[in-house]
Amino acid sequence: MVKFEQVYEENFKYIYNFIYMRVLHKETAEDLTSETFTNAFRSYDRFDPSIASVRTWLCSIAQHTVGMQLRKASTQREVTTDVIPESSREDEDTLAVYEINREAERILSNLTDEERYIVALRLQGELSFKEIADILGINEKAASERYRRVIIKCRKYTDGKSMDDFM
Repeated sequence: MVKFEQVYEENFKYIYNFIYMRVLHKETAEDLTSETFTNAFRSYDRFDPSIASVRTWLCSIAQHTVGMQLRKASTQREVTTDVIPESSREDEDTLAVYEINREAERILSNLTDEERYIVALRLQGELSFKEIADILGINEKAASERYRRVIIKCRKYTDGKSMDDFM
């Protein structure tokens, strides 16, 4: 089996982005990513690659971790309002990335938690509908249809741009 350090290095950014798509708050995503990898490390000896890929397994742990956090929170989610540091305002690439991130946040904030989860699994996680179905406990056709409905809903907020431009 692969060392956990390699699993961490190869999947940290992926899991952070996956969680961020669910919570839309930088510090919360950082905390939950740390908690996810702590939980994964504790149970890594029980991971069975014949049941799921490492990413699918980590997504399941992340989903559970986020779910626990959302149940604990009694207040509405905050949407980050990070400000670009003055020194980087001149950098057009930084500004472009910032604007894309803000637009993605705007679109995602119009979705329910479950809808953001499905988008995260498919676009960020690059999981197949079969893998998504396994995680959600539904059949593959239902997973595909749920994703299709979410994308149709998202298109109302994208001004004709592809969702891939924001992910």
